[in-house]
Amino acid sequence: MSFRVGTVPEVPGILTAEDISLTASTLVRLQRPDGQIPWFEGGHADAWNHVEAAMALTVTGHIEEARAAFRWLRATQLGDGSWFNYYVGGTPKDTRLDTNVCAYVAAGLYHYLLVTGDSDFVTEMWPVVEAAVEFVLRWQLDDGTIRWSLDATGRPEGYALLTGSSSIFHSLRCGIALAERLDQIKPAWELAAGRLGHAIAHHKGAFAPKNEFAMDWYYPILSGALSLNASQRRLRDGWERHVMDGHGVRCVSTNDWVTAAETAECVMALDAVGWREEALELLRLAQRHRRDDGSYWTGIAYPENVTFPHLETSCYTAGAVILAADALASHSPAAGLFRHENLPAVVDLAEPDCPLGLNAECEER
Repeated sequence: MSFRVGTVPEVPGILTAEDISLTASTLVRLQRPDGQIPWFEGGHADAWNHVEAAMALTVTGHIEEARAAFRWLRATQLGDGSWFNYYVGGTPKDTRLDTNVCAYVAAGLYHYLLVTGDSDFVTEMWPVVEAAVEFVLRWQLDDGTIRWSLDATGRPEGYALLTGSSSIFHSLRCGIALAERLDQIKPAWELAAGRLGHAIAHHKGAFAPKNEFAMDWYYPILSGALSLNASQRRLRDGWERHVMDGHGVRCVSTNDWVTAAETAECVMALDAVGWREEALELLRLAQRHRRDDGSYWTGIAYPENVTFPHLETSCYTAGAVILAADALASHSPAAGLFRHENLPAVVDLAEPDCPLGLNAECEER
């Protein structure tokens, strides 16, 4: 049966369409009149999690709300193509510029186009995407990685983060796909993506060590930078460290603090490598965080079994659960986006004098 905008995914035995619609309604209620989607009522917003919430709105048929979210990005984009790190209402809260945060609009707009087919709106928003990606690529280093941020004084940090660079890699591929749909030619973006993908797949030492974070474990897989064999090996190697049996994914491996967003994102990484049963089980475990109104507790700390942060629900958690459900249900035309479907291939580009070369075995293989 063909997809119709406004229909909602369901995952039998775990989430009904009514469940997912209820969760989407929590995002609608959170959204401010100017289109901004804060983490929680009265809280701050950032462009990355704002986009993830907009993607969840798109896939559940709240198209006008999704457009309003993207237009908020257009209204608040800085002259260099970036956004400040955090906003509270209309006021910047943290003026750091995070490259990954700025890149994600490309993924959000491509997701919107896949779901809706609305090329007119995407054309309207294209200058926002173009400026954001150009800002991010100014900070690509000689080894292909991308500096993670500029501090409040405008000083660029000297190192890259694996999670951030992985997400940027996925956003770059989405940006290239958008450009192709709009008959734009962006060879520099393709070259940048090839260099970045090579660094993620082959040079783990090029990134600041953050191995304790679950996102550093699964984001290289979610990004599509690793081969299937490398992805599956990475999942097996980190499973015991990052997954708390019977509960979900630890945000940080050193604490038994399970977060529903990391659990749901890991669901999409598992789906990307074909581990459907494991993905379904993790999505089932994420429902421990579900509240009667459809929102999700950000995290639960064990063995105390208490919410942390205390009684906090968050837009990005609801968004991640909806996107994971859509992926497992293969419901919308964007359901395969994190399976790397409908994305252009990227050539693996080694840096000059790279000891691994173009055809060497990846460190992860």
